[in-house]
Amino acid sequence: MHTDTERCVRAVQSKDARFDGWFFTAVVTTRIYCRPSCPAVPPKVENMTFHPSAAACQQAGFRACKRCRPDTSPGSPEWNARADAVARAMRLIRDGVVDREGVPGLAARLGYSTRQIERQLLAELGAGPLALARAQRAQTARLLIETTGLPMADVAFAAGFSSIRTFNDTVREVFALAPSELRTRAARSRTTRSRTTRGSTASPQTPGVIALRLPYRAPLNPSNLFGHLAATGVPGVEEWRDGAYRRTLSLPYGHGIVALTPQPDHIACRLSLTDPRDLTIAISRCRWMLDLDADPEAVDDQLRTDPLLAPLVDKAPGRRVPRTVDAAEFAVRAVLGQQVSTAAARTHAGRLVTAHGTPVGDPEGGLTHLFPSSEALAALDPEALALPRSRRTTLTTLVGSLADGSLRLDPGSDWDRARAQLTALPGFGPWTVEVIAMRALGDPDVFLPGDLGVRRAAAELGLPSTPAALTASAAAWRPWRAYAVQYLWATDDHAINHLPV
Repeated sequence: MHTDTERCVRAVQSKDARFDGWFFTAVVTTRIYCRPSCPAVPPKVENMTFHPSAAACQQAGFRACKRCRPDTSPGSPEWNARADAVARAMRLIRDGVVDREGVPGLAARLGYSTRQIERQLLAELGAGPLALARAQRAQTARLLIETTGLPMADVAFAAGFSSIRTFNDTVREVFALAPSELRTRAARSRTTRSRTTRGSTASPQTPGVIALRLPYRAPLNPSNLFGHLAATGVPGVEEWRDGAYRRTLSLPYGHGIVALTPQPDHIACRLSLTDPRDLTIAISRCRWMLDLDADPEAVDDQLRTDPLLAPLVDKAPGRRVPRTVDAAEFAVRAVLGQQVSTAAARTHAGRLVTAHGTPVGDPEGGLTHLFPSSEALAALDPEALALPRSRRTTLTTLVGSLADGSLRLDPGSDWDRARAQLTALPGFGPWTVEVIAMRALGDPDVFLPGDLGVRRAAAELGLPSTPAALTASAAAWRPWRAYAVQYLWATDDHAINHLPV
């Protein structure tokens, strides 16, 4: 979009927040870059240039605006809607792969050479994988500086920097402030807010807790999003407590607990991590789970073109696809949920967690375990599973493939290849494969014509009832059929469609 100058100028002059994250505006006279909705007076048209990413702005020598903080914009929805190499690379970079495995590790996961990946990213985003990862590290550093009391040396290494000098230079270059000045500025801002607000929630400075806001593009309907996560939550791993969805997180350097509370203009996020190096990936996985980088205006406008679906969209716009923080975990849970009720699926998963999950402490709630890893499940005795024999075979084959690496389910997975691999496993029918593709891999165009809830809703709306005819009718909803499924499911009075009380 950044190449369409006229459209970008209109978005900036109207301060249209829908385009935040789609592109960034760099001002050549001040050497500052902003988000389209920046509250400052828009610059003259001849002084604007447009870039596809914050990393491209930083690489071109621009620093982040202190008013609109463009580095905190929602991510571009393009990277979640596409299945090509660039989109897969962006999802993996966001998941911290470059910081952990380097550019060669990123290229190996994608099946390309490092030169090919660098060339493709540079052509489309104006920055290579190292620059994109550097921009993400800078944002993580800012969060740690402003929301924790960690010593600056600890912040530097937790954010992924290799040296304190690189950390200091990057922060100064990107934000035009030294790290200590950023912390002082944030403290002053908190003091000012505390004097002007009443009845605030627990302080973000609670020891060991990082509190932050997760932005999203409005509208966002929290009912089916949080309702689904809460209603299907695994005991000990997930819970709904005091208006927040809480769960444990298995992370590369340790583990954590997150509490996510829907607010009118953001998602309040409270993270407790055993290792602050996991902050970036924890935030990324929470945003992914809640589908916060989606563009609801584009989705809903497409679905409204069908006069039968339009009333559902108009009644409750902004529905998101509830995803997961761990694709492998979801695949296991999808198998446990085959042909049983939601309550039975939770019971099966809860038993698995109690027997094979890693115990954790939770002083603020009732969470007790991490969901067991594929390696731990691959070692279990199939006879100990209270499941039909065919389901045991399905589960043990799945976890064996995940544990030995022959099946990889993560944000960078090739959707078609993952589907083919899952279909080849015993006990995996179209519904299980497509649910995993929708909620674990993030394909926005998944459709479930054989799902009972979808067929029931279709019949009530006057849509075809047979899977083949319904699939043909749903072609008009592409490429957002997974969102259409959410609207169809919402016609049923099931617990997944309502916020818990």
